[in-house]
Amino acid sequence: MLLLLALSPLLFAALAFTLPDQRRRPLALLAGASLHALLVVVTWIQPPAPALSGWLLLDAPGKLVLGTTSTLFLVCAVYAQGYLARRADRDNRVFVGGLLVLLSAMTVVAISQHLGLLWVAIEITTLTTAPLIYFNHNALSLEAAWKYLLVCSLGIALALLGTFFLALASAGPGGPHSLLVRDLASAGPSLSRPWVRAAFVFLLVGYGTKMGLAPLHSWKPDAYGEAPGLLGAILSGGVTNLAFLAIVRVLHVCNAAGERAFAADSLVAIGLLSMALAAVFMVGQRDLKRMLAYSSVEHMGILSLGLGLGGAAASGAFFHMVANGLVKGVLFLAAGNIHRAFGAKTVDKVSGAAERLPISGPLFLAGFLAVTGSPPFAPFFSELSILNGAIRGGHFWAAGLFLVFLSVIFVGMGATVLRVVQGKAPGGRAPPELADSPLTAGPPLALMALVLLLGLWVPRGLLGLFDAAASLVGG
Repeated sequence: MLLLLALSPLLFAALAFTLPDQRRRPLALLAGASLHALLVVVTWIQPPAPALSGWLLLDAPGKLVLGTTSTLFLVCAVYAQGYLARRADRDNRVFVGGLLVLLSAMTVVAISQHLGLLWVAIEITTLTTAPLIYFNHNALSLEAAWKYLLVCSLGIALALLGTFFLALASAGPGGPHSLLVRDLASAGPSLSRPWVRAAFVFLLVGYGTKMGLAPLHSWKPDAYGEAPGLLGAILSGGVTNLAFLAIVRVLHVCNAAGERAFAADSLVAIGLLSMALAAVFMVGQRDLKRMLAYSSVEHMGILSLGLGLGGAAASGAFFHMVANGLVKGVLFLAAGNIHRAFGAKTVDKVSGAAERLPISGPLFLAGFLAVTGSPPFAPFFSELSILNGAIRGGHFWAAGLFLVFLSVIFVGMGATVLRVVQGKAPGGRAPPELADSPLTAGPPLALMALVLLLGLWVPRGLLGLFDAAASLVGG
């Protein structure tokens, strides 16, 4: 089942690359996403057996990442049917096929228990995404694609070095001589602690680059600003979660090796730094998509902070990973609709979005309220869990800075969003070819409903998954 889950998108990718009909090619994307989502549901109901001698295994963190990724990808595949129909001027062969290859690689990351295989799969996501960022075929998108490729490849190279260090940590007498997370955690006390520390530093910097943690975030504003909205949603709500999962795997090993305090301090520091930087650049931000990029930097910082604080905050971090991933889908899809309807994405050229796009405009406003932690949406409760964990753990300075940064970001982001949504739209409502449609406005609306539902009611089984995932990293 796990192999089928990882390989099935590749079959539809091959179909997409060979289909000559550009109009039917997006249907391969929808079919691949639908089958993948169905298989994910099956694995949630009936946990599959490990595969490849334990290299592939679906545990609690992987299940959360896989479920969020598959849900978001399916919604974006539905959105792509309307989006690509309106972009008939562009050949979509590479875009559709590349997205399905990306889904396969993301699945391997979620179910991988071998740190070498996990590294390979994350590198594939980098190589696959770069051509997708260039979909608009202009100078800015080319620059963004190259910056993404170069910066993330540098980060992944550092992560490879960290993986080698972790192998050296297990190479001594009594070591497992393995890169399986299970073996490394079982042999924790026998691992070389200096090598474990060195490995964590390089892996945090490497995978932190992929997450977009400050000061390793330089690729995000350009990539998110120039990528199509649906790709921005997948990057911000899915791919960054994979890098977070990689850090979770490494932290699990560090805890077993007795290096929890060192790793936790590093995570808290880089988390607060990311939030501080996002707060600075969010104030006065004029570009919608770049604003969302800095919002992603903020929320990756929140995940790092929750993971580092441990306790109840770690469980809240996994809740926030799911909630933020879904909200980012709402924001990027709605922002994409606004961008097309106005032909611009800066506040001096975009105003009255609620009038021009009666569904996407209010959705963008609702997404802003959700992503900044307003009740009753899910991120409010996930951030409250992290704050609660910080206070219970006696980290009052971290809790205070957390609240300060959230307040500044709310004000800064709100000023931009309100200028976009409110006011009089130039030209009134959008013409039919640019207006909201069931395929372009329906998917973000469905995600928004899910975010609201998770704020009002979280299934007991899902709460159990948050706690089970947190228990692996000292939560």
